[in-house]
Amino acid sequence: MDWGTELWDQYDIIEKHTQSGLELVEKYVKFVKERTEIEQNYAKQLRNLSKKYNLKRSSKDEPECRLSSYQSFLEILNEMNDYAGQRELIAENMMMNICIDLTKYLQELKQERKTYLMEAKKAQQSLESTYKQLDGSKKRFEREWREAERAAQYAEKTDQDINATKADVEKAKQQAHLRAHVAEECKNDYAAQLQKYNKEQSQFYFNDMPLIFNNLQDLDERRVRKMAQGYILFSDTEKHVMPIIGKCLEGITKAGTNINEKNDSMVVIEQNKSGFERPGDVEFEDYSQGINRASSDSSLGTPKGPLDLLGKNKSKNFWLFSKRSKPTVTEDFSHLPPEQRRKRLQQKLEEICKELQKEVDQSEALGKMKDVYEKNPQMGDPASLASQISQTSQNIERLRGELNKYETWVAEAGGRGETLRYKPHTFNNNGAHDLQSPDGAQSDESTPDPSQAIYAEFDDDFEDDELTAAIGNCTAMYNFPGASEGTISMSEGEVLAVVEEDKGDGWTRVRRNNGDEGYIPTSYVTLSLSK
Repeated sequence: MDWGTELWDQYDIIEKHTQSGLELVEKYVKFVKERTEIEQNYAKQLRNLSKKYNLKRSSKDEPECRLSSYQSFLEILNEMNDYAGQRELIAENMMMNICIDLTKYLQELKQERKTYLMEAKKAQQSLESTYKQLDGSKKRFEREWREAERAAQYAEKTDQDINATKADVEKAKQQAHLRAHVAEECKNDYAAQLQKYNKEQSQFYFNDMPLIFNNLQDLDERRVRKMAQGYILFSDTEKHVMPIIGKCLEGITKAGTNINEKNDSMVVIEQNKSGFERPGDVEFEDYSQGINRASSDSSLGTPKGPLDLLGKNKSKNFWLFSKRSKPTVTEDFSHLPPEQRRKRLQQKLEEICKELQKEVDQSEALGKMKDVYEKNPQMGDPASLASQISQTSQNIERLRGELNKYETWVAEAGGRGETLRYKPHTFNNNGAHDLQSPDGAQSDESTPDPSQAIYAEFDDDFEDDELTAAIGNCTAMYNFPGASEGTISMSEGEVLAVVEEDKGDGWTRVRRNNGDEGYIPTSYVTLSLSK
């Protein structure tokens, strides 16, 4: 069924219907645009939210950042940022594939509809013009026919009048004949106009308008199909990014499952263990019999009370829950407890070594470049490198001084573990650097470092032929890889012999049944020492 046949007389309805269809396209385009704005605003708010709660660069070195709960939270923020990107992609694809495409198609439909409506109006105007001609010829024919009848009646009346002359009668007959001839011509013209009008009317109602109506029907059906595609795209656009959104959500779930509360507790212990021993009992001072302070002076060094525990700060009370004022930060980290000081010194030492290595590499590169320039002057002027070489040498000397200074402080800290596993660099006069050989010997060109004593002492601990007697046993609560020099690996549940008790630095020396010895974190085991 088509509009040209069934709706041949419903021009106004067809015009209104097609206009309403185009308005629906415009309405849908506006709807999708507003949806894209919502998606863009949503994505923007998500990005701002992730940025707001994400740690700044200066905060990423905070101790809490090593906790799995903090790391998982950062992963969630990153996943939310990726999720926001997918929402932006939805908005972009909807704008490109729906809004822009439909808007362009809508303009084409409007122009096409306008053309069909203009053709219909032209056909209507042509038919109306032919009808006016028909109506004019019809009126002329009617007027002339009446005049001819009156002229015939007058001629007949004149012929019967006895008083009329023969000339009057002849004149009246001629007039009646003339009027009859004119009326006949008007009749023929009217018939011709009527035939022409009927032909045009048939063409208008059976050919022209049905064709225009069918074209408008085809236009409207194409509009409907395009709308259907737009509706489907509205859903498919979001479906296409669902797998990636699903991965973002899976990443958030994985971040939650990666949290390990036990490891977090170990990290807190490792970061904050002071290395102090608990205060001993406060001795009773009997003023009635005098105070004997000699016994306190002959103690073995184990803190007996808060005053002994604080060392240099004996004037201050040591209370577990008291508010502590923020200590003044010192270069040698002496404001920190022993364990934390050792770790911070070791960390600083490693940073200096990395920076020094970088400067040494740069010095070597500048030296090679200078040699190339001297051998091939066309490639560059060796003098242009003098300032850089001088600056690099100054940096190396400065870093050497800092390295020696921090090595001395590390030696003073007397710690084991990370500090003892460190191998210092030595540098020759040419700026090249050598590493200590595995057996502890140095190259002839290197300058001995007085801080080597503590490392040699550490190595000697394991070179003794006689095994140290065990002072107890320990059971591993967690796995420990023992990847660093001087440590030993252990598995959860493994029982090891304790050779040397923790001296306050967080490390205990143990031995396996096969004779392997090394240090393990004290917090990773449960100790059972012999009395």
